[in-house]
Amino acid sequence: MRAGGFVKLALLALIFILAIYVASQLLELNVESKLGNIFGRSPVFEVHPTKPPRYKCGLSKPCPEGHFAFKMASGAASVVGPKMCLEDNILMSGVKNNVGRGINIALVNGKTGELMSAESFDMWAGDVSPLTAFLKTIQDGTVVMMATFDDGATKLNDEARKLISDLGSTSISTLGFRDNWVFVGGKGIKTKSPFEQLIKNNAESNKYEGWPEVLEMEGCIPHKQD
Repeated sequence: MRAGGFVKLALLALIFILAIYVASQLLELNVESKLGNIFGRSPVFEVHPTKPPRYKCGLSKPCPEGHFAFKMASGAASVVGPKMCLEDNILMSGVKNNVGRGINIALVNGKTGELMSAESFDMWAGDVSPLTAFLKTIQDGTVVMMATFDDGATKLNDEARKLISDLGSTSISTLGFRDNWVFVGGKGIKTKSPFEQLIKNNAESNKYEGWPEVLEMEGCIPHKQD
């Protein structure tokens, strides 16, 4: 009986030790699992696609301080009119219904950027006299933006070309029938303007039947200084 009791006691002790070992292993696994959930889980960050910065008038880069941002386009054949934007304000466009066949002109205050006048002059079926009269009224310090639509040259005469040349244009002397032309100059400018593009009407290279491709131009115009 004494030996049997000893065996039973030893067996109970062994079972007790095994139970403690199993419990400790289970506890350790549970703690590791929780720690893994806390420290092992990768943080989830919500990813938002970054939008490219937008600059005034949709320019490719911002203008320095003391400059007006502008972007403009000539007309497309005889279908879509020209468009002029300055400092994120649309000055002339087909949507604004203030463009027309011929030469489109926007006059802007060189200090404030305020639109002073927006006119179009038909150089196909119209008369050049209203254009020359208008050009003669432009005051010193005025920024002058011009763009052709359809035909901007047929009725031009030497006087009108000279007046536009005095605003800083180089290409006005060769502007011809259905050429596309965009230009930014100014009254009282001392040098030729860097803001001018011309594409000739050429049957072999025209993008549209009878008309060259649209011209687009953008840049930064310095404010007029006192």
